[in-house]
Amino acid sequence: MSEFHRVRRLPPYVFEQVNRLKAAARANGADIVDLGMGNPDLPAPRHVIEKLVETAGKPRTDRYSASKGIAGLRRAQAAYYDRRFGVKLNPDTQVVATLGSKEGFANMAQAITAPGDVVVVPNPSYPIHAFGFLMAGGVIREVPADPTPEFFVALERAMRHSIPKPIAVVSCYPSNPTAKVASLDFYKDLVAFAKKHEIFILSDLAYAEVYFDGNPPPSMLQVNGANDVCVEFTSMSKTFSMAGWRMGFAVGNERLLAALARVKSYLDYGAFTPIQVAAAAALNGPDDCINEMRAIYKKRRDVLVESFASAGWTIPVPEATMFAWVPLPEKFQHLGSVEFSKLLIEKADVAVAPGIGFGEHGDNFVRLAIVENEQRIRQAARGIRRFFDSADTILHNVVELKKPA
Repeated sequence: MSEFHRVRRLPPYVFEQVNRLKAAARANGADIVDLGMGNPDLPAPRHVIEKLVETAGKPRTDRYSASKGIAGLRRAQAAYYDRRFGVKLNPDTQVVATLGSKEGFANMAQAITAPGDVVVVPNPSYPIHAFGFLMAGGVIREVPADPTPEFFVALERAMRHSIPKPIAVVSCYPSNPTAKVASLDFYKDLVAFAKKHEIFILSDLAYAEVYFDGNPPPSMLQVNGANDVCVEFTSMSKTFSMAGWRMGFAVGNERLLAALARVKSYLDYGAFTPIQVAAAAALNGPDDCINEMRAIYKKRRDVLVESFASAGWTIPVPEATMFAWVPLPEKFQHLGSVEFSKLLIEKADVAVAPGIGFGEHGDNFVRLAIVENEQRIRQAARGIRRFFDSADTILHNVVELKKPA
């Protein structure tokens, strides 16, 4: 039997190749330091867990919830935007709670994409940014991921040469995977471009609170008139270490959010009400837990940069996110990111995410997630050092294995 239509549009999931190798290594007793998936290892804040426990197990809260989010949670998200960005939102028409930002993106793609519609997406970028639209029947046009003038050059080219004209452009800053941060001036230019060409912007701001060196990333909605063309997605996953709770938001343009809410009403009943109540408590609560999270990730970032440099691998210092986007060492570049990632598991006991999983322009990179403690990061660096010390022998053996019998 042939593959189903939507499944045919999806390439093989390259992360699964590394995951299988990682699982096999662990089954054989290897102690793998896992810097692959961006899966926070920090606990959710105590007061948030207490609110979840307090609310669960009651007939009223164990029933179906509200697909677009309970009113208190939408008010809490609007208050957060006002407090953090100075952006006023109507919680009834400009805020929709989603089952995480990833699912929110996928649902938005279903809501607004007709077969053959063109959407402009950065490459490399988080996979759902492209594949959410591909699964919805859309077509992807790519632009560079960094917030530089080249982004707009490619965007202008996409508008001139795409048939039909693109309906939307995706923005993701702080970027997963590259960790680049956009300025408010970049957002002003992007909003002006979208208005000029009558397209929408879908902004992924999931890492708004994971920043270092005292430079809070802006929201695109801080730009005057951005609400006319933009919806922005945020998440509780990284800010409050609530990744498995699946709680996120879409805010901004009322027309897009009405379409999203309508599609969601057919697909889900919203997150479990106690989770929504606890999420509201997180948003309305003190910032101490956010500051602690940020300080922990900054220490880990600094240890990663320092220890890996000592091991012989220079790490570009990320400004934000829980990731480092790292070029393959020169002598391994011919292997590509998947084969290099496999070697790291086999020879260094370290798991990373191959860059090609984020787009073809990521194949000379791997993404490192700082989701292990400082001691484990140093352990990973020691494994990398051993691997590099024997690199010539390893590469020779790889070549020999690939020769025809």
